[in-house]
Amino acid sequence: MTRISLRDYVPATREGRIFVLISLINSVGTGLYLAGSAVFFVRSVGLTTAEVGLGLAVSGVVGFVAIVPIGAVADHIGAKRTLTYLQVWRGAWFVALSFAHGPVAFTLVSSCLAAAEAATQPLTQAVASATTEESDRTRTMAILRSVRNIGFSAGALLAAPLLATDSVWTYRGLVLATALAYVLTAAMLARLRLTGTTTVQRKVDPLTAIKGFRDWRYLLLTGLNGVLNLHVTILSVGIPLWVLQATPVAEGFVPLLILVNTVMSIVLQVPVSKGAERQGGALRALRLAGFALAASCLALAAADGPSSALPAGVLLLCGCVLLTFGEMWQAVGGWDLSYAYAPDDRKSVYLSVFSLGNTGQRIAGPALITGVVIAAGPAGWAVLAVVFCTAGLLAAPVVRLLEHAVPGSPVPVEGHSS
Repeated sequence: MTRISLRDYVPATREGRIFVLISLINSVGTGLYLAGSAVFFVRSVGLTTAEVGLGLAVSGVVGFVAIVPIGAVADHIGAKRTLTYLQVWRGAWFVALSFAHGPVAFTLVSSCLAAAEAATQPLTQAVASATTEESDRTRTMAILRSVRNIGFSAGALLAAPLLATDSVWTYRGLVLATALAYVLTAAMLARLRLTGTTTVQRKVDPLTAIKGFRDWRYLLLTGLNGVLNLHVTILSVGIPLWVLQATPVAEGFVPLLILVNTVMSIVLQVPVSKGAERQGGALRALRLAGFALAASCLALAAADGPSSALPAGVLLLCGCVLLTFGEMWQAVGGWDLSYAYAPDDRKSVYLSVFSLGNTGQRIAGPALITGVVIAAGPAGWAVLAVVFCTAGLLAAPVVRLLEHAVPGSPVPVEGHSS
């Protein structure tokens, strides 16, 4: 087993370390907002629960539609410059959100924010990859994921005592602090020197770049990764509702499960990423993600059986641990394969297309998990386990198709060479 030291949690380059700091500040701001957003929407913006849901649904669709066009712009003017502009855009609209009132203003501002937020993840991947050498790319992305989890947790902890004051201006202050965090990260991004290639990739207008995307093999990889990314909705929606509706476990057990997931993600993401650095490691990671998520679904289904809280709680905990390993393997495999099979002159467009799977999951996932899986009971979880297992098994043939399409690919399929 590979030994892990504290140095493994520090990027190898100065630029990588600065970008990690940028991500930490960004995630603390996001954590502040997420912790108080639900209360802010009701107490300050003056929305009903239904209006919040409708506004977020509309903004989710806007974000989905905006991803690829923004990725095309990034290929035209550079990923770092585009990401910097997006952070300024987010800061400005968070200022607007702090003073918004009513469902129309909320939906408009949320949609403007969603357009930028949806494109931030693929551009972050592109810029982060340019802060380090190719051999250290996967580890750097793992460090960023761990740091983001730390930042989200720190932001939530900072927000907790402020929310207790139950003041409209306190809620607005949290949103304004989020805006400040994004403007600060934009200033730091503008001064960041990159060692890799995130300069202008191809002098083609964005509309032409979007129309020219016909890589169906990459779309297959995008779809598989989107299916595996359902773990996000299972953790945030599926497990809490399943605990309340189908198990004898008290609702206070849910925060403990979320804590287990967060701590594991912070501590173990970097060690898990080590396996993807070997030949065929990214494919193995994606396959293991499918199997781990399938096993998690079966454990959650079994939690419906016991009549007492202790065995049900143990099964839920096992399901959460398996889900977290699936989450970490999916992240590692997704990062590496999506970047490896994206052409150098169209990185941002390809990575933006790849993120459509994640964004689509956020839109369709809650309805699927609540309306189909949980509604069907243990049988629903069993069917979802089959879906995850199938996605894991399909990873190899899909990657083989990509490998044939890109001779000399740096991520060969195990036991196969181009």
